[in-house]
Amino acid sequence: MADLLDDAAITAALADLPGWERAGDSIVRTAELPDFPTAIRVVGEVADDAERADHHPDIDIRWRTLTFRLSTHSAGGLTTKDTALAAEISARVAAAGG
Repeated sequence: MADLLDDAAITAALADLPGWERAGDSIVRTAELPDFPTAIRVVGEVADDAERADHHPDIDIRWRTLTFRLSTHSAGGLTTKDTALAAEISARVAAAGG
């Protein structure tokens, strides 16, 4: 099981993750993509990344707006698994024009 991050580590990680915010025991990012097909493509790419990492975000799809929520439920909060996947999600969003 991954170790929980303390508040200082979470704050430091978020400084390197523009657009991500802490929401209790999760980190959340909402991104607007150019159009619906692009948003769905990003969801597919993030799904592939999540499968490789064996760590799966909650994803809300609203037309071309995606909201990603990460938390390591088995650890009861935030771990490096969350911040690492958040960085991958950010890269996917940026590459897609979001």
